[in-house]
Amino acid sequence: MKALVINGPNINMVGIREPAIYGSDSYQDILALCEAAGKEFGFEAVETFQSNHEGAIIDRIQEAYGTIDGIVINPAAYTHTSVGILDALKAVSIPAVEVHISAVDQREEFRQISYAGMACFARVIGEGIEGYRHALQILADHLKQ
Repeated sequence: MKALVINGPNINMVGIREPAIYGSDSYQDILALCEAAGKEFGFEAVETFQSNHEGAIIDRIQEAYGTIDGIVINPAAYTHTSVGILDALKAVSIPAVEVHISAVDQREEFRQISYAGMACFARVIGEGIEGYRHALQILADHLKQ
């Protein structure tokens, strides 16, 4: 099993950006957690990707076709705006889990819509960076069925 963890805009700034919302863990902490969780849940490889650019995220989703078994995606701000990311996820039909560090459902009204989530079979929110571990576990369980 091979997983791809995709992070959208400003996730590279966690630990610096609004720590009251996103916590004090760094982006490097997320990467280390994903690597450890991947091994824990039986993934041969867990690749991580982050971009502040919508097109780059879409390109990486498309490139995953035929080479990646499952995706964990935190589209960040693009969650609420990007039909393009939704369409890319639907196009490749790779099982995907949406993850968010904060409890987006309890935040501003505009954050209540998740376009990317419409192409995901599960959602993990509000667990801090540990949500990535949970998302990888859900993905591994799904892929092993």
